[in-house]
Amino acid sequence: MSNGLFSDRLLAWWDIHGRKDLPWQLPRTPYRVWVSEIMLQQTQVSTVIPYFQKFMHRFPDLQALAIASQDDVLSLWAGLGYYARGRNLHKAAKLITDQFGGEFPDSVKALISLPGIGESTANAIISLAWDVPATVLDGNVRRVLSRHEGIGGWAGKPAVLRALYKAAKDYLPVLRGADYTQAIMDLGATICTRSRPRCPVCPVNMDCAAFGSDTTDKFPARRPRIKISEKQIHMLILSRGDGEVLLEKRPPAGIWGGLWSLPENEDEQMLANRFGYEAHQFLKMPEIQHRLTHMRIKIRPRIARTDPKPGKIETSPEQRWFNQDEWSHVGLPKPVLNLLRQHHQEY
Repeated sequence: MSNGLFSDRLLAWWDIHGRKDLPWQLPRTPYRVWVSEIMLQQTQVSTVIPYFQKFMHRFPDLQALAIASQDDVLSLWAGLGYYARGRNLHKAAKLITDQFGGEFPDSVKALISLPGIGESTANAIISLAWDVPATVLDGNVRRVLSRHEGIGGWAGKPAVLRALYKAAKDYLPVLRGADYTQAIMDLGATICTRSRPRCPVCPVNMDCAAFGSDTTDKFPARRPRIKISEKQIHMLILSRGDGEVLLEKRPPAGIWGGLWSLPENEDEQMLANRFGYEAHQFLKMPEIQHRLTHMRIKIRPRIARTDPKPGKIETSPEQRWFNQDEWSHVGLPKPVLNLLRQHHQEY
C-alpha cells in the first residue's frame, strides 16, 4: 500500500464521519488549539469540553490568561487533574507575552521552549493551527499506528517510540495537514478505541496488521503496572464564627501543587499542635478515599472552631480565611471542595 493511500482513505472517512464541531474548532485559532491540546493530555474529549468552554469564557485570549493570577487559572482547572498542566499553561502565557511580544509562536522549536509543551504537542498545535502536516503521537495516534503496523511493546520504550514516529511521519499527506491530524486522532477516539474497536468500519482496516491477525487486544502493549502507594492524612476544617475557613497554599510541586487546600498532617496531634488544640478536641467527619494515578489517599477530616474575631489564629502569607462564596473561585482539589460543602450542609 502506498503511503498516500493510507492518508487518502483516512481523509475520505473523516470528511463524512469526522468531528468538526468541537469547541476548539469554532474558531480554530492557535490560542484555542493550544489550550485544548494541553487539556486533552491524558484526558478524554467529553471531560475536557465543559472545562474548555468555561476557560475560554474567562480567558478568551492569550492576554487575558497572561495577566490572570495563578489562583484564577487553577480555580477553573480544579477537577480536571494533573494540575501542573494548568500552572505551565499560565507560565507559558506570560512567557509568550514577554518573549514573543504576545504573538503565539508558529514554530515547533519555539513551542518546545515553553513549559508543558513536548514535541508531539508542539506538532499538533502547528498542524491544527496552521494547517501543515506534522508528526503527532498522542495516545489515540499511537494506538492506531501500533495496531495498523503491528508495532509491539510499550510506547514508553525508545525503540517502540522510534518505530511509531517513523510510521506517523511516513503516512503524512502533502496537503490538508490539519484535517489529517484531526482525522487520525478522531479515528483513535471513535473507531480504534482501547477496548471493543469497531474494526469492520475502519477506513484503513484492509492492511491493518492487528485486524488481519485478530490481535487488536494485543496492541498497543500496556504500560508496565504502576505501583500504587497509599497515604493517610488528617485534614482540618478550621472555621471562625463568621463562617470563614482557613486554607493553605500548597507547594508548587507534588500532589495538588499550587492549589489552596485544608491544613493537613499525617499525625493528628501534630496537626492539632499547629493551632493550639489537642487532638481529642476535634470533631470527626467520616473518612473518605481519593484515588490518584499513582496513589490512594485516605483522608480523615477533623473539625475545629476558633474565636470569631480575626487574629485569634495567626496566619502566614500562605494561609488565608475564605468564605463559602470564594470556595469555588479558587483552585481547590475536588475532595477538599466536597468536604467543605458537606461540612457547610451538615455541621
